[in-house]
Amino acid sequence: MNPTPEPHFDRYARSYRDLHRDSVRLSGEEPEYFAAYKVDHIADQLGPDMARQALDILDFGCGVGTSIPHLLSAFPQGRVHGLDVSGESIEQASAAHPNATFGLIGETGLPLPDHSIDVVMAACVYHHIAPAERERWTRELHRVLKPGGHCFIFEHNPLNPVTRRVVKDCPFDDDAILLPRRETLDLFEQSGFSHRRLSYIVFFPKALAFLRPLERLMSKLPLGAQYVVHGRA
Repeated sequence: MNPTPEPHFDRYARSYRDLHRDSVRLSGEEPEYFAAYKVDHIADQLGPDMARQALDILDFGCGVGTSIPHLLSAFPQGRVHGLDVSGESIEQASAAHPNATFGLIGETGLPLPDHSIDVVMAACVYHHIAPAERERWTRELHRVLKPGGHCFIFEHNPLNPVTRRVVKDCPFDDDAILLPRRETLDLFEQSGFSHRRLSYIVFFPKALAFLRPLERLMSKLPLGAQYVVHGRA
């Protein structure tokens, strides 16, 4: 995602799912596995009591809506909102998921009132945002969150050589500039988030799925394919 007048992902919206499937083939999983993984992580961090509440949840940079059905399932009482700069992507997401609401992100900010959202997720979005613009958009996420609201930013781990190869070979990552964990933590701090916590995720391919229960114990090891930073507004 790159907030510009000519959205980068418009050119990939129609072929996104096939391109994504091809890019993660080394893992042995389908793209839906990774979308569900992230939503499950959020639900686990928030806990079952909060998951049953009528939360307003924002998928920032939702693309064609890959995460939307998992959010609707994990938060059955919630109201799910998807925002993106790509009109083509929003058109597809809206058609596929009528139980969520969607909108376009403008150049100046998010089309949401202050303090209107309980939970924000950004799934592998920030590496598509120009580095000079990242703090501005993180401050926007803080603006729309209710006091005490939760923000989860998932990103590729540049320390993982397999991740770097996947990004290098993926057509829609042709504009990607990966974020080291320190940059993401600094973005949270500079934008006013508290209780910042980093976890590494996605360690084992499908062939080693029997080891995945160990991933919770490995969250501090910088070996995962991705990481997530969780902060509070």
